[in-house]
Amino acid sequence: MGTLYIVPTPVGNMEDMTLRAIRILKEADLVLAEDTRTSGILLKHFDIKNRLMAHHKFNEHGTAQGIVERLRAGETIALVSDAGTPGISDPGFYLSREASQAGIEVQTLPGATAFVPALVSSGLPCDRFCFEGFLPQKKGRQTHLLALQDETRTMVFYESPYRLVKTLTQFTEVFGEDRRVSVSREISKVYEEHVRGTLKDVIAHFTETDPRGEIIIVLAGRSIKKNKDQKSKLEE
Repeated sequence: MGTLYIVPTPVGNMEDMTLRAIRILKEADLVLAEDTRTSGILLKHFDIKNRLMAHHKFNEHGTAQGIVERLRAGETIALVSDAGTPGISDPGFYLSREASQAGIEVQTLPGATAFVPALVSSGLPCDRFCFEGFLPQKKGRQTHLLALQDETRTMVFYESPYRLVKTLTQFTEVFGEDRRVSVSREISKVYEEHVRGTLKDVIAHFTETDPRGEIIIVLAGRSIKKNKDQKSKLEE
């Protein structure tokens, strides 16, 4: 049996690449990449001369079985996405599951992922949080948000800069305009920025200044005190 390695790659700064990740990508029999052009630039930067094969959300169901057979035959295969940790809003889960179910060892290397720095830098509680990724764009979006209305943990979302203001505005309708929020963009890149305040404040900022780059929204959970007050009123 071979080993499937899930290898995080930098979300911005190339210096965030780990020494172990470089070694695994050099030693692997094959590197699976979400986009071979993007990963080709990464491999060239670290002088990694290895074969790349496309593995993305449009072909993963068709290619997974063949990859599992190669792993069964003893090959070492590394999986990378365009940036960050595969499986976190990127391809990776399906292959990891199929390999695990086939009895193949799956090892995930520690490394870069965009939401962790955004969460820790937000100034909001990060001892308990829930990662929501990208919200549904249309069908089920409002239902999903309403299901989070009483969530007490800090919530983390990914969003497109083109939908940011619209999403924050929807948040005010569900969570109230005074709910605390931190919007981070371009994590680990030259123009990294964190904008913190109430939803009302942050909407005003991004209405005046067009957001650009990759966006992470970190939203405060509902206060436990409010939940207790609400419960007391219902009991009365």
